[in-house]
Amino acid sequence: MVTAPSRSSERQRTVPADPASAYRTDLDGLRGIAITLVACFHIWFGRVSGGVDVFLTLSGYFFVGSLLKHVIVTQSPSVTLRDAINPLTRLTRLARRLLPALITVLLIVTVLTIVVLPQTRWVATGREVVASALYYQNWFLAFNSQDYAAASSANSPLQHLWSMSVQGQFFVVTILTALAFGGVIKLASTVVPQLRRPAVIRAIVATAIIGVAAVSFYWAHMRMPINQQFNYYDTIARTWEPLAGGLLAVWMPRWRVPTVLRNLVAVAALALIVTCGWWIVGVESYPGPLALVPVLATLAIIWSGATATQRGTRVDMPVINRGLASRFPVWLGSISYALYLWHWPLLIFYLAWRDSNDATFVEGVLLIALSIALAWLTKRYVEDPLRSSRPGTKKVGQHRADGAATSDSLRDPVLPTRSSRGRRARAAMLSYTGALTTLLVVGVLVAGVGIKAWERHVDNIVVDTTNLDPRIYPGARALIEGVPVPSVDPVPKALEVLKDLPETSYQGNISDFKDPDIHVAVYGDPTATKTIALAGGSHAEYWISALDLLGKQNHFRVTTYLKFGCPLSVDPNVSVDGVPYPACRTWVERVMDRLIADKPDAVFTNSTRPRQGIVGEWVPPDYLPIFDRFKQAGIPVLGVRDSVWPHNGKGAIDSPTCLAEGGDAKSCGTPRDPEYGMANPTDAIVADYPNVHPIDLSRGWCTDTLCPAIIGNISVYHDWHHLSATFVRSLAPELERQMKLVFPWA
Repeated sequence: MVTAPSRSSERQRTVPADPASAYRTDLDGLRGIAITLVACFHIWFGRVSGGVDVFLTLSGYFFVGSLLKHVIVTQSPSVTLRDAINPLTRLTRLARRLLPALITVLLIVTVLTIVVLPQTRWVATGREVVASALYYQNWFLAFNSQDYAAASSANSPLQHLWSMSVQGQFFVVTILTALAFGGVIKLASTVVPQLRRPAVIRAIVATAIIGVAAVSFYWAHMRMPINQQFNYYDTIARTWEPLAGGLLAVWMPRWRVPTVLRNLVAVAALALIVTCGWWIVGVESYPGPLALVPVLATLAIIWSGATATQRGTRVDMPVINRGLASRFPVWLGSISYALYLWHWPLLIFYLAWRDSNDATFVEGVLLIALSIALAWLTKRYVEDPLRSSRPGTKKVGQHRADGAATSDSLRDPVLPTRSSRGRRARAAMLSYTGALTTLLVVGVLVAGVGIKAWERHVDNIVVDTTNLDPRIYPGARALIEGVPVPSVDPVPKALEVLKDLPETSYQGNISDFKDPDIHVAVYGDPTATKTIALAGGSHAEYWISALDLLGKQNHFRVTTYLKFGCPLSVDPNVSVDGVPYPACRTWVERVMDRLIADKPDAVFTNSTRPRQGIVGEWVPPDYLPIFDRFKQAGIPVLGVRDSVWPHNGKGAIDSPTCLAEGGDAKSCGTPRDPEYGMANPTDAIVADYPNVHPIDLSRGWCTDTLCPAIIGNISVYHDWHHLSATFVRSLAPELERQMKLVFPWA
């Protein structure tokens, strides 16, 4: 085991003897293995490796150990209460070690976003830049995991920084808690001197860690079936992982275990860390009980080398620990923070540039090589200069608190610089660090202002296509009626179509995911005697743009009963993107009672939906009891066929982004599946439900072979699978024709 140098008595006093804070090169190597797993699994396998869980555990081990040492040492009468509880030094040191590399990467990501990504993605990426810089990226992703717009988050160049946010939040809360605890002990020990004893302090800290970790672990396990997408990013659910490492720093088992057994433990632990990514689906399982595999394996490796660390020799160290302490793993561990920051953005920008979902083996190797090179440059020319407490000094080896950033110790051991460097070297270093700091600060200000300016620009975009010339922009009529289509640029443009939403969305007349209320609004002709109720989820909502127009023309009222992600269904296990959505079932029950009581002349709602995510159209069996209840109440149903959900052989298509990247109607379009055939599945249920009248407008958005992204010079979709309001209005004539076959007054 490589121990801290001991050429002077001063350095012997500054290097900690506690194994929890002693320098462990094998753990540097473990960090190198972990970042390798993270990068490889991201690039080639599209899975979670467990490497992040290793980082979290190591973070807790070193960070809690460092803070515990601070609390114990500051109980000395020679240390004032103010010095004992002052958080500024530690918070400043933490910022100096975490922020330079992060800011550098964020600035480059901002530039690459403008150069590589389409404008439709600038706002989302800009918001993630801000969220990452302020360490709430995990919450940003968590709260957007249920949002329709979040479908693109899987390709975000900053998605990986959720773990940095979790660790940053853990560090700050732990610092403040530890210093407050130390202050309380210091005050209380004037009355009860026994409280300042290290053994007592350790016992109190261990008890608190066990309690908080138990609550966090229970929360992580309990939330898995409720909302695993949110749970995965949740700091509360993740806290038990660094606390597990922290507990080992507080209490390291002193068992006398034969070297052979410790070798077996280390081998088994490393094997679990390396392989768990293949046999554990981490996105579905972490941070629940299965996260114990990489966490406990990390603790086992820490423990297996602890005895050798205590004895100050490598002789007793298990073979695995000695291997981890070898040169290359340790070097890889030294750049792990920067490597973690760089590898994911490079992958995402490369795939976006190539318009591909996967990297080949050769491409992956080149991406990793480039990531390593950038990580080394970042560490050498950004991290190290700005981490030094003063120019011209170098630090005795320190562990990095987050598996990436150097941990705080009570006092950093500092070695005097050699006199040969002289004042000019120190002046040059001061000049360099000053220039670098200025560059980063200016870059942050420019990027921040630019992001906010672009957000404001997008927010101020107004889409008004209500008076388009139908001869130039025929939309759906180009397919249905075969009218000629002039050669002009389509509308709305790719960036504008994102705002081309139904009137109900702009006016707040649709319940969001958390809103339990029923918002009934009136459109069309409010004074009319005939009423059509538009009811269901967002795929029913977008029809308001045509129904409102027809209601005004033909003098019928349109009342709305709408909720995001909530079609009229009796499904007891409604979910949105895999997230349970029990509020939908309750809302549907209340809406059905309200509709029966209001008794409109007809209900307009969806009658079909994809069977398997984006393909496989059918009439869901859970819709039939709804139709039956309307039949019993004597209420006709206009059952509209669902539109195509854009997709190709690579998966779902974000049509606006595809068009913004230079795609066209065909390349961004959807090949017409055999399962989305010429026959409307609703026709098959009419015999049993004569009150259901099929409305099929598919001829307006599909030919026999293709469902284009642009039809009649109008962009068809405003996001992944919702029709744009402009295109829906172009369907109004055909919708009117079909409705009049059922209700002449419509």
